[in-house]
Amino acid sequence: MVDVGDKPVTNREAVARGEVAMSAAALKAIRRGAVAKGDPLQAARLAGIMAAKQTSAMIPLCHPLPLTHVSVELAPTRRGYRIEARVRTGAQTGVEMEALVAVSVAALTIYDMVKAIDKAMVIGDICLVEKRGGRSGTFTRKT
Repeated sequence: MVDVGDKPVTNREAVARGEVAMSAAALKAIRRGAVAKGDPLQAARLAGIMAAKQTSAMIPLCHPLPLTHVSVELAPTRRGYRIEARVRTGAQTGVEMEALVAVSVAALTIYDMVKAIDKAMVIGDICLVEKRGGRSGTFTRKT
């Protein structure tokens, strides 16, 4: 694990994004509230938040951080859903991994809840969109 003990505590924020593409039948089931396991969007939002809080238990050598904010938003797209996670802390290291894990687990939760309808769903384009704070400053993905 990297020693961050000498680094100053600063406010840090990271935003990650990803997508889940699925069949028209799967989209229709979600939008009509007809998924047998329940509402995949609410479950995905909660799973993403919970995952961000457990990142250090899942990713080797990742520091446990006191998160001050985690949000996971899901927006419909033509072929599925775009997932965006925003994570904040006041700490000695950043929250990029927490945001990426939140998006990944939210996407996997949608897959799990809808796989009975569409096993060919595609999870992809998971990336860091921006980060602020710390020694390296601000990063914004160029599109």
